[in-house]
Amino acid sequence: MTWHRKDLLDLQSLSAEEIVTVLDTAREFKAVGERHIKKVPALRGKTVVNLFVEPSTRTRISFELAAQRLSADVINFSAEASSLRKGETLKDTAKNLEALNADFIVIRHSAAGAPHFLARVLGSHVVNAGDGAHEHPTQGLLDIFTMREKKGRVEGLRVTILGDILYSRVARSNIWGLQKLGAQVTLCGPPTLVPRTFEAMGCRVVHDLKQAIRDADVINLLRIQHERQRKSMFPGLGEYTNLFGITQSRLADTKPDALIMHPGPINRGVEVDGDVADGERSVILEQVTNGLAIRMAALYLINSSRGDSAAHN
Repeated sequence: MTWHRKDLLDLQSLSAEEIVTVLDTAREFKAVGERHIKKVPALRGKTVVNLFVEPSTRTRISFELAAQRLSADVINFSAEASSLRKGETLKDTAKNLEALNADFIVIRHSAAGAPHFLARVLGSHVVNAGDGAHEHPTQGLLDIFTMREKKGRVEGLRVTILGDILYSRVARSNIWGLQKLGAQVTLCGPPTLVPRTFEAMGCRVVHDLKQAIRDADVINLLRIQHERQRKSMFPGLGEYTNLFGITQSRLADTKPDALIMHPGPINRGVEVDGDVADGERSVILEQVTNGLAIRMAALYLINSSRGDSAAHN
């Protein structure tokens, strides 16, 4: 299919066909990354602005490298050293960037819905690099890409997402994307972080780790997000690790070919032991590689869109 959306804001609004289009396109770009010359001219003459109003290292670098591999010019915009600190609104900041002929604005923001707001007021393409606890669509896509690459399919896979679901934009993007492609999603963690309200999204919610991981094909671990949690969510990291941390002994209770995934950065010894994170079942570094291909694919497809109003999200 051809891509018709001006922006990439979430996975909730994408069809299964659109998600597969991104995955298939990313497969082609991953092959580009394995060549001696890794650049293609798809975005030559275009300008991509990384507007990160919330801290990020790996996602920002991944988008920056993806844009450079597509031959775009890249500007990294830091909120800490900008007029946003002086009280300028997000809309005014983005409008000024657009006035400088920015073709793409990749935004990370602590407020859920900020990318959707910009997409409505800007003619530039907007890509959501994470908005509050709402969604992180390219992370969801790279996770699904990795599962499909390693398992050969997504439909019918049993995927357990383990940890801080309540505050996780990664979890929401995974849930929407995986279910659209026919996977079965189980959520597990402390009841305070995995409320039963998520069952309304079509997930199975359990609070017993052994039950959650026993039949899983994929175990996707989430970082305990100190910066978004109130301290009251669970008594302490030690108790979380005792109940929900993935150790070698707990891996013995899983399928021998179950994948271990994590969006990073890892809290070693909290969500997962170091020897598991570095073990043969872990695909954590492959996720990073695949993220570059997914972000190249997203920028490429958005650039190729007609950008008509019906597809304006």
